[in-house]
Amino acid sequence: MPTPTLHTDRLLLEPYRPADADEFVALLTDPEVGRFMGDGPMTAEDAAALFGRLFSKVYADGLFDVWAVRRDGQYVGHAEIKRTDDVDGHEIVYALAKPAWGAGLGTELARALTRYGFDTLGLPRVYATVAEDNTASLALLAKLGFVHERDVTEDDGGVTRILAVDCAPVPA
Repeated sequence: MPTPTLHTDRLLLEPYRPADADEFVALLTDPEVGRFMGDGPMTAEDAAALFGRLFSKVYADGLFDVWAVRRDGQYVGHAEIKRTDDVDGHEIVYALAKPAWGAGLGTELARALTRYGFDTLGLPRVYATVAEDNTASLALLAKLGFVHERDVTEDDGGVTRILAVDCAPVPA
């Protein structure tokens, strides 16, 4: 099933287009945005290669859902939900460009990804993995009901928090 387009009050999540390459690379190479993603900010070459794999592997093989995030037609971020063995479930991943920070868009985006996991994918639980120093994301996810499950100490000594939220059962 191809990645669907999602709408929130202020955001449009849609599959990436080849024309998004420069903005994707700029997002993942920004030191402030990338410091809490994976192993940190990417090089432009690595980000460009990753962007290419979105089309040649992720979309081509239907591996997981990944979106360009837009507000008022402008690229403002990245979002995905994917199965990962790190948590034995599905994890949400999101990043916003600095001009989009502080306006509640992160909460709106994480809420949309979580609802998609529950409502469309039928997941009983959705996870997020967050660096313990990323207090903004930890607070955002707590507002959405994510609770701390455990910590993982990374090879570099950093700590990643594993958070989860369960789908609320539908009342009888």
